[in-house]
Amino acid sequence: MVDRPIREWNGLTIPDPGVYKLDEAHKRLGFHAQHMMVSPVRGEFARGSATIHVAEDPARSSVTASIDATSLNTHNPERDTHLSSPDFLDVGRYPTLDFRSTSVEWQENNDAIFLWARLRDNPLSRRPNPAALPAAKPSGKFTVHGLLTIKAVTRPIDLNVEYGGARRDPYGRDIFGFSAWAEFERADYGLVWNVVLESGGVLVGKTVRIELAGEAILETPSAG
Repeated sequence: MVDRPIREWNGLTIPDPGVYKLDEAHKRLGFHAQHMMVSPVRGEFARGSATIHVAEDPARSSVTASIDATSLNTHNPERDTHLSSPDFLDVGRYPTLDFRSTSVEWQENNDAIFLWARLRDNPLSRRPNPAALPAAKPSGKFTVHGLLTIKAVTRPIDLNVEYGGARRDPYGRDIFGFSAWAEFERADYGLVWNVVLESGGVLVGKTVRIELAGEAILETPSAG
């Protein structure tokens, strides 16, 4: 009996080709922005979905995702109401935040090169033969280029993705894990509400950081 997945690509064990769905039980759709210029306010969306098409060539894979904006939660009801209002997400008119990828780029691992450069530039270090340096671990880092739509405004965005590996879970399902982050300027999407502080600066930071993590489950294997 074969313990799948068995596919190798650039030193990584990767999922078989097919259509994968985000596992509702193993996901986090989070975000944070600075409050009063000094600390991050964190929140998350309880509901969201994603479909990932893993291609034979992983670099030709694609993803579409939708987040239910009405499921926003920062663990402060008053703040949640304000973020859901027309001042920010206006969830009554725009109930989802949507993403679709346009391309996938593998970030080849250059750790060994950087290590050699540090040793070379340090006059107190012995200079070993580069061939003697430990082999770099295969990179599981990808950049997923895509388009993010918030309040009917669509703009390009890059997701920095860390591939977590592929397994067969105890229920016999083929899965893979990932984490990802991206940043955008909220004014680019018309999210311009703010308050100028008497001490300088603004109440809400201009940059929003998205933080995602989860597992995807094989739904439809590739016909090929």
